[in-house]
Amino acid sequence: MSEFRPGRFQMLPLVIKNLLIINGLVYLAQVTLKGVFRYDLTDMFALHYWGSDLFRPHQLVTHLFMHGGFAHLFFNMFALWMFGSILENRWGPKRFLIFYMVCGLGAAFCHLGVVTYDNMQLSSAVQHFSNNPSFDAFNTIYDKYGLGNYTMFEGPQEIPMQSFRDAWSVQPPESYDMVIRAKIYLGKFIEAYRDVATVGASGAVFGVLFAFGYLFPNSYLFILPIPFPIKAKYFVGGYILMELYLGFKNSAGDNVAHFAHLGGVLFAYILLKIWNKHNRKTFY
Repeated sequence: MSEFRPGRFQMLPLVIKNLLIINGLVYLAQVTLKGVFRYDLTDMFALHYWGSDLFRPHQLVTHLFMHGGFAHLFFNMFALWMFGSILENRWGPKRFLIFYMVCGLGAAFCHLGVVTYDNMQLSSAVQHFSNNPSFDAFNTIYDKYGLGNYTMFEGPQEIPMQSFRDAWSVQPPESYDMVIRAKIYLGKFIEAYRDVATVGASGAVFGVLFAFGYLFPNSYLFILPIPFPIKAKYFVGGYILMELYLGFKNSAGDNVAHFAHLGGVLFAYILLKIWNKHNRKTFY
């Protein structure tokens, strides 16, 4: 549990190498199929809320190998290599792969739990609006769930939600026409919100990051743009606190699955504790 001093170890161990290759190939397939053939893998392989018609059990695993853009892929894979290589060299490929997948699956279940709560809250808010319709009630939902980023359709016509809210703001708050339209739009929004997809290995990577900080707390890290070295325990602890804050803040338009990251940390901690309890002679 002291400072980590690297000895002889593989710079690109077996599991890390294969995870990098698989994630890279899947991202290439995502970009190619969508750009050339107009086929999006998201509906089939990204993780969806289990109340969605798009949810499939295999998505609990497949979403771990998909990413939302090159930057998303690069930073996840860089962190996986940077911290995961050390863990795999210590544990061996089998134990590291088990750890990685448990963190990823644990993150997915935590995320689904939060998404379930969010969908229940949204349904409750829309039901409240239906029972007591007004501009203020609609505006509360609009602000909380970021409706300004959505566009609804009336036949072939696109209706940006921001334009609809602006139009309603200059009419009577209980305008019958606006209330009817708002009910239709909110019904469609519930369906769209239910089908939001989640991709990325971030939950598993956060578990790996936590394990490094847990096992080698006094190792110094150079993290840009911080102009001085920082111990792993402070960096990891600060990162977890930031994710916790952002998760509870739940800003409209924030599409980062903060509680998935925290779920990866939680399951990493549980697994490390179990392994340490039953294998004290060989665990670090």
